Amino acid sequence: MDRPGFMASLVAGGVAGVSVDLILFPLDTIKTRLQSPQGFNRAGGFHGIYAGVPSAAVGSFPNAAAFFITYEYVKWLLHTDSSSYLTPMKHMLAASAGEVVACLIRVPSEVVKQRAQVSASTRTFQIFSNILYEEGIQGLYRGYKSTVLREIPFSLVQFPLWESLKALWSWRQDHVVDSWQSAVCGAFAGGFAAAVTTPLDVAKTRIMLAKAGSSTASGNVLSALHGVWRSQGLAGLFAGVFPRMAAISLGGFIFLGAYDQTHSLLSEVGRKSP
Repeated sequence: MDRPGFMASLVAGGVAGVSVDLILFPLDTIKTRLQSPQGFNRAGGFHGIYAGVPSAAVGSFPNAAAFFITYEYVKWLLHTDSSSYLTPMKHMLAASAGEVVACLIRVPSEVVKQRAQVSASTRTFQIFSNILYEEGIQGLYRGYKSTVLREIPFSLVQFPLWESLKALWSWRQDHVVDSWQSAVCGAFAGGFAAAVTTPLDVAKTRIMLAKAGSSTASGNVLSALHGVWRSQGLAGLFAGVFPRMAAISLGGFIFLGAYDQTHSLLSEVGRKSP
């Protein structure tokens, strides 16, 4: 991937990530509190729905930039003809690689953010300091495995579906989709992927919020899912599914639309530059 393409992916991904995380933060807080072990009201209800936003603001740009740099690079590395039956597989592999890399940045930000969301009276920096003091760096990466196990299936559904919807729309209108059309495709793809991966999101939330030293804090996803199923049944496994779908559908619209628009503009600038 050439330098203009690299820079376009970095900046476009970062801009898209910040836009989504800050605009849709209240929905994310509601979803986290619905999934928390103590229940929605005891976790804060509708009070302080911007608790933890500094952590999201700091992590969103590098997280999204890391994902899209990796995603575009792996797509370029695995270049196939657009009509090839291997194209969806290429998108799946690229998205999976992007998630593994991005989670190195996303997980510490997510751990601090989610603990702040269910402890609105505690400052974000104090939560960050407490994690480092009590658990060290390892505490910031609690839930890395569960996050990757959530994000990879999500991306395996979202990105091939997004690319396929764009290709279908382009074929129907006989020209490349506009940014708003890409955003609509992203909304559909994101909403569907959000619904089917909600149980994995619940497990990730429980692991990140669990008390240090508890069995849930060990990071065993199947154990966390089993615990939720035993105590709350199917409703518990799909706790927060509607705010999650709403946030990710809107997020897909803003995120993938903003990414396409910014990437196109920067690529055009790069081509015109000497």
